[in-house]
Amino acid sequence: MEKSEAGRCRIALGDPVPLFAAPLIADGAFHLQVAAGRWIVLAFLGSPANPRVERELAELTRDAHLFDEDRIVFYGVLTAPPGDPAPYLKLGSAAMSFIADYDGAISRAFGAADAPRTVVLDPMLRAVANISWDDPAGHAATVRGVLQSLPAVDDSAGVPLNAPVLIVPRVFDFPLCDVLVQFYEKLGGKDSGFLFDMDGKTTRIVDYRVKRRNDLAVAHPQLREAIRDRIVRRLLPAVDRFFQFQATRMDRYIVACYDSAVGGHFYRHRDNVNIGAQHRRFAVTINLNKDYEGCDLVFPEFGRRAYRAPHGGAIVFSCGALHQVTPINNGRRYAFLAFLYGEADAALRAANNAKLHQSAARYSAESDRLFPDPAPDRARRAM
Repeated sequence: MEKSEAGRCRIALGDPVPLFAAPLIADGAFHLQVAAGRWIVLAFLGSPANPRVERELAELTRDAHLFDEDRIVFYGVLTAPPGDPAPYLKLGSAAMSFIADYDGAISRAFGAADAPRTVVLDPMLRAVANISWDDPAGHAATVRGVLQSLPAVDDSAGVPLNAPVLIVPRVFDFPLCDVLVQFYEKLGGKDSGFLFDMDGKTTRIVDYRVKRRNDLAVAHPQLREAIRDRIVRRLLPAVDRFFQFQATRMDRYIVACYDSAVGGHFYRHRDNVNIGAQHRRFAVTINLNKDYEGCDLVFPEFGRRAYRAPHGGAIVFSCGALHQVTPINNGRRYAFLAFLYGEADAALRAANNAKLHQSAARYSAESDRLFPDPAPDRARRAM
């Protein structure tokens, strides 16, 4: 790489790239942090008024069979609206879309504002190729060679990957699992939706393309106490030991139901990116039954392996981990779901009250405590 080119390029191979969100020229939006778990091609095309854009795009899409929603996805980045969007919309698919970067901020962050290029990312959103249009070997030909050399996502690291999850068996005893399932079946649940930031406020929306799950909040004091007791005695010591995190609070006491009759699932997401969820540190899933098929956890950044908590056991993972719940194929899956956090996180949660939509319940600093006092020591947790 020549010095002049290096001075313009801000993306170093091997480094994580800047995260961004932007509208698509078609309907919808693109969020890079959710797109992880595939090889990602970011083609910074500049303004479509440049006659070369059409030629480069034709070359890049000549081997469109290489693009697949679960393996390699392509996103063209445009810095100006196309005079005729029809050709771009015609190319659109689950594996190929075009991003509207009309203020040029994304292109500048990737060093492509004055030097169109293609940047290829690995499933953990780190740059593995940065190919300028004036590449000596030819831009499109070099990109094609890179794409043809990419392995399957599960082989992206060269060795098998395991997601950084903790599985702890025997957190809830089977009678408690049964009581919680019966509690749900008697009272029923409702669409839980998912958090969404709009105009600087966190709200909750329902979109079955993203999530289909019904939840029931556990309000009964004795039942909540039974849950809290087992979490404190049987789960927190393991979280402390293996994650070196001292949880003092728990967000939510809910029984969730994924039902195959309505196609229960939850598409890829992270649990702490919304303003109203920034306090969340670790997600907890405790399976309350086992007589169902599908509906497993997958962490796309670490491959396609499925994870499942045992009956009565917990699976714990960072709220920053990209994950999804695969569709349930048969039966119903019942689970207790919660988030662990600490005292500093509680202060952040209280501060973010002002950033919740007016329809959202406000957080009280006295709620969600796992211990009577605010800061239990390690010795107490191990009891």
